[in-house]
Amino acid sequence: MTENTNPLNKYFRQPAIYVSLPSGNNYPPHVVTPSQTGELGIMPMTAKDEIRFKTPDALMNGQGVVDVIQSCVPDIKDAWQIKSHDLDTILVAIRVATYGETMEINFNVPGANETVAHTINLPAILDELQKTKVDSNITLSDGLKVTVRPLTYKDMTSTSLQTFQQQKMYSAIQDSQLADEEKAKRFNDAFKALTDLNANILLKNIEMITMQDGTEITDPAHIKEFVENANATLIKEVENKLMELRGQGAVKPLKMKATEEQIKKGAPVTYEVPV
Repeated sequence: MTENTNPLNKYFRQPAIYVSLPSGNNYPPHVVTPSQTGELGIMPMTAKDEIRFKTPDALMNGQGVVDVIQSCVPDIKDAWQIKSHDLDTILVAIRVATYGETMEINFNVPGANETVAHTINLPAILDELQKTKVDSNITLSDGLKVTVRPLTYKDMTSTSLQTFQQQKMYSAIQDSQLADEEKAKRFNDAFKALTDLNANILLKNIEMITMQDGTEITDPAHIKEFVENANATLIKEVENKLMELRGQGAVKPLKMKATEEQIKKGAPVTYEVPV
């Protein structure tokens, strides 16, 4: 029996670029299929993929991004498990594969009340992202060492959704006609839920704590008890350092310089623009 080959298959998309991930592609095979080179082939988006990126509900719950990543990067089998510091590299690479090496952004110059356009060189950004050295260890001022477990895209999406829902609830309570006593009770409930959410994120980020004598603590119950009972200053130090680490692998803001005319209008000499 002769295989029915589609004569149009020569027009099917092929990988346009290949990238390595900041994490070093250190994933189990059911998440990312290992390659001999360690690089991932990135294909352009299809028309269906573009529609996914324009569907608000699919973007809100993360499913749209997951579907597009798995469509454009066939070696990624479970995009929900992609680590946070690899995500921007993948998304920028998909953008380059689909639309080319430049992207124009429009932004307001702070203080000058002026909108300007700027063309970004995406391969340069991608090169910087791929050079990122991912650090998974934190040393605190009292000598404790914390080994970090990066958040996955599933963790990030779930956290964002829960935060959004709590903030929406908070606004609804504020605008409601409830009695002040009932409002106060619901505000407290919403605040507690957000506090618990932040604590859960912190716990998800901590894989191991090493004491000064070399004792390694990996029991989740012990780590949870530490987070709940340690000095607030110490926990704040952990959170601040985790915040720094979460920025690993993220696209950095552009550093811009204002023109003389913009400075006269009130713009700072230099300023940053998020991409």
